[in-house]
Amino acid sequence: MRALLTGGAGFVGSHLSEALLDRGDQVQVLDDLSTGSIDNIQHLKGRDGFEYVIDTVMNERLTAELIDRADVVFHLAAAVGVKLIVEAPVRTIETNVHGTEVVLKHASKKGKLVVVFSTSEVYGKSMAIPFGEDADLVIGPTSKHRWAYACSKAIDEFLALAYWKEKKLPVIVARLFNTVGPRQTGQYGMVIPNFVRQALAGAPITVFGDGEQRRAFGYVGDVVGALVKLVDEPKCVGEVFNIGNTEEISILDLARRIKTLTGSASDIVLVPYDEAYEEGFEDMPRRVPDLTKISRVVGYAPTVGLDEILNLVITHMREAMTPQGV
Repeated sequence: MRALLTGGAGFVGSHLSEALLDRGDQVQVLDDLSTGSIDNIQHLKGRDGFEYVIDTVMNERLTAELIDRADVVFHLAAAVGVKLIVEAPVRTIETNVHGTEVVLKHASKKGKLVVVFSTSEVYGKSMAIPFGEDADLVIGPTSKHRWAYACSKAIDEFLALAYWKEKKLPVIVARLFNTVGPRQTGQYGMVIPNFVRQALAGAPITVFGDGEQRRAFGYVGDVVGALVKLVDEPKCVGEVFNIGNTEEISILDLARRIKTLTGSASDIVLVPYDEAYEEGFEDMPRRVPDLTKISRVVGYAPTVGLDEILNLVITHMREAMTPQGV
């Protein structure tokens, strides 16, 4: 098939591009490199069926043209990372909501399948663990900019499902839970690459808050495998799916695990949220997906555990931090 990936030069997009090419699909990437990187897709240049355009999804004429050529659109383009969300809430809302609006509008004209990427953040402060796709969303107050991302992605979901209901545009909503692996950077607050970089450099490993917040990390290879299965299964159209892993760990224990695996002498330092982000910052205490639905529909089950994920990230980052010729 011919796939268009908006935001395809990002972490997940680059891995998805690779997986699609490996199975013989054609891939067109559209990315403005605001959070993605050309380095992520450098190794794909020259491969049969791969093309990329450096531009924004807000360029409606170009986006419409690229959608017209595609069979399926993977809409990944978004403002991502807690740090960016807190520092640039206007950009977060405008990028996430208007960008999705542009994609859905033009896909609807030709009836093209769209996979809209959402996030576990939409569950907000809910404590109904594990999170099921039909569970209530518990979002914090509008005065806390931290929740702007969750709300903007929830609007994306509402809009996508409205296009399916009203205009019969085939859509699939994918809620990703803490996807990690090689090529992810800590530039916008992603915890594992930040911890690994700090540990390898012998710098303090900075844990925000009290470190008791718990997360479940999914391997990017498992996630992109699930995405391919979703677009191949007609029953997935008009549905929302969690994708991730259920192996839960506290962030403080994660820091300890990375320190051990890297053999680092780094100290682990607790940094209050007010210093890390902004005064009054709120976080989600736990974030674990219920994978029953995606398992039932496409047979998805994560295959890569946390220690293997961490070792892959550590190896990749060691190589990236080693000067050439050494």
